[in-house]
Order: sequence, then structure tokens, then C-alpha cells
Amino acid sequence: MRWFLPWTLVAVTAAAAGSTLATAFSPAPTAMAFTPVPLEDTSSHPQFCKWPCECPPSPPRCPLGVSLITDGCECCKMCAQQLGDNCTEAAICDPHRGLYCDYSGDRPRYAIGVCAPATGEVEPWHRNCIAYTSPWSPCSTSCGLGVSTRISNVNTRCWPEQESRLCTLRPCDVDIRPHIKEGKKCLAVYQPAASMNFTLAGCTSTRPYRPKYCGVCTDSRCCIPYKSKTIDVSFQCPDGPGFSRQVLWINACFCNLSCRNPNDIFADLESYPDFPEIAN
Repeated sequence: MRWFLPWTLVAVTAAAAGSTLATAFSPAPTAMAFTPVPLEDTSSHPQFCKWPCECPPSPPRCPLGVSLITDGCECCKMCAQQLGDNCTEAAICDPHRGLYCDYSGDRPRYAIGVCAPATGEVEPWHRNCIAYTSPWSPCSTSCGLGVSTRISNVNTRCWPEQESRLCTLRPCDVDIRPHIKEGKKCLAVYQPAASMNFTLAGCTSTRPYRPKYCGVCTDSRCCIPYKSKTIDVSFQCPDGPGFSRQVLWINACFCNLSCRNPNDIFADLESYPDFPEIAN
């Protein structure tokens, strides 16, 4: 037993040293690179699409394996966002790699997401999925072409996704005030006399439309939609394939003193007695 104790101590010491060396030389765990979602400007919903389109003279040169696609505004060519990159309604994820924009980390704005893989089988609709669709946000501009957005989980994955639609409350290049009747201070709805084709990024709608616009007032009141719907408009491009976009279709407007800032996300909490807004 006397000779056994020293050899036992030597073996224990060697094992401890070996464990220390193994820990020292073992590779450290690698953390996956993750692009954090920006936290600035949490008080409003940012607008990433602007019209008319302003594109560089030549498309970008994308790295090998990265798709060159049209941005989410249907304006310019861009290199698709990759796994872990931030994404918006304008900067979209690479569809050829099965990526989608996950907005779940940017509550309650759902404006900036992260590109995530949509792998595996698409699960069927679950009965325990509570369907939710937010109201459309106000149009981003008071005149000319703008955009409004909403969040909906009415899809096969029951995931919150951002939807967008084009909107034009009134044209910028038409003076509506001469159309106000004598003795009146407001014209709630203005409708051009002739039909026209919508244009977007050099592409033209496949059929003409005669839309209605919200009018103007000569006093401090402003006119906004209170009955509207969303329609699908198909566009045909002269040098490429066509596409379709959702567009706000105004049925009726009313004028009041509660003029809302299009960028004020809390304005939607206000109610207008006897004038419920219908947007579907």
C-alpha cells in the first residue's frame, strides 16, 4: 500500500493537467453572426419606399451566389438580403434561397425584420391560430403616390407579415379648389372626368381606371378616406415581365378638423363618430 499512494497522486495530477490543457486548446464555441434589429425611431412607422423611383444608372454587382432582384418598392434592382440580414418592405430577402422577412422581433412596429429560412414542410392552418390583421396605416403622403402598410398573420404559417399597398389621396399637380361649389368651403371627393392608366416605375397598368380622390377645403379642415377598399392592379413593363400591386381604392371621403399626421402611429387610436373607416 505504501507504493500505491504515490503512484495514485501522480496519476491524479497528470489527469488534472491533461484536462487543463484540453480546455485551453479546445476551440471556443462559435457564435452565429446576427444583425441586430435597429431600435431607433420606435415612435413611428418608417417609410422605406419613395416615389417617384430614384435608381442608380446601373444595377449593383452582387457577390457570387446572391440574387439580383427588384426591390420591394418595385423600383430598383438590388442585391437580395441574406440569412441574418435586416430586411424591410424595400430591402427584401433572397427568394431563391427560401428566405422570408421575420418581423416578430420588432413589435409593435413590425417595420424592420431579419431574414430567416422558411425550411421544412409548410404546416396546414391550425385551428388554434388566432387570425389578426391590423388596420391599414395612413398614406405616407398627402398628395401623389405613397404607401400604406398593415400586419397580418393570415397565412399558412400563421406568422406576422407586413403587407403594403400603394395609395394616392389626391394628385399633386391638380388644383382642386376651383372645383369647390360656390358657397361651399369643401369638396369631399374629386374625380377626374376621364379615365387614365396608373404608372409605376416606367410600367403602365394593363387597363384604365377612373379613381376617386379626397378633396380639399378652403378653411382649416382636411379631407380623408372613410370608405375604401384594396384592389389588385396589374402592370405591364415595356422591357420586362409584368407584376401586380395592391392599390387603395377610395369610395368616399369626409372633411373634418381632426387632421392627422401620416407619420403619427397613435392617430389611428382616434375615433370619428358616425364615420367608421372601412378598409378591406
